[in-house]
Amino acid sequence: MLEDLKGKRALITGSSTGIGAALALEMGRLGAAVAVHGHRNADAAKGIADRIIAGGGKAVVVTGDVSHAGEAERIVGEAVAGLGGLDVLVNNAGGILERVTNAGFDEEMFTRVFDLNVRSILAMTKAAYPHLKASGKASVINTGSIAGRFGGFSGSTVYAAAKAAVHSISRNAAREFAMDGIRVNTVAPGFIITPFHDRTPESVRETARAQIPMQRLGTAEDCVGAYVFLASEAMSGYITGQIIDVNGGQLMP
Repeated sequence: MLEDLKGKRALITGSSTGIGAALALEMGRLGAAVAVHGHRNADAAKGIADRIIAGGGKAVVVTGDVSHAGEAERIVGEAVAGLGGLDVLVNNAGGILERVTNAGFDEEMFTRVFDLNVRSILAMTKAAYPHLKASGKASVINTGSIAGRFGGFSGSTVYAAAKAAVHSISRNAAREFAMDGIRVNTVAPGFIITPFHDRTPESVRETARAQIPMQRLGTAEDCVGAYVFLASEAMSGYITGQIIDVNGGQLMP
């Protein structure tokens, strides 16, 4: 049923490493043309695109800081020019930036986290909307988080709040865009071992692992199937406004 992904045109933000990179490689393997996005990891993004092309797929590289609203239109425009249109937008770029307590955050940090995780999704989706509407059967997939479900561990209060906002935005957009043939859903990963967690204390990792019935932390590849499922009209054409949790059973809403 994934045959319908062949020829689809997908822009995946934050796809130079981690979940985004694993997804870009799989979408390319399934026959989609992929715009691989990076910011500080432009060389890594090119490496992912090169691997897709080496496997017989089509890929282009787009770069820019999605946390700057003015960049969104350019990033989308370059992706559309390189792919010839847009059918799938995956708003995956995001990050915790730094751990801070409720009593210790400051306004500058709050703004940076919300610009990266929330404003970027609104801006990218707005810029992509005309192209997705023209597709007729399009999909927007936003990356949420288990933190947005339960509030997050110590030090992640601002990030957790941002991801809860992503979940809400996704539901609202699903209602708004349904008549345009655009489905909007969210994947909420749990504790996934990617560069995102390079600076996460080992004590936090162990706390998370102890809560997971499957008794292991996740990998980027564990998340890919949920995104592919939501990108495929054949697999999920009657699904919109939903959150798919990928967390090994750590949280069962």
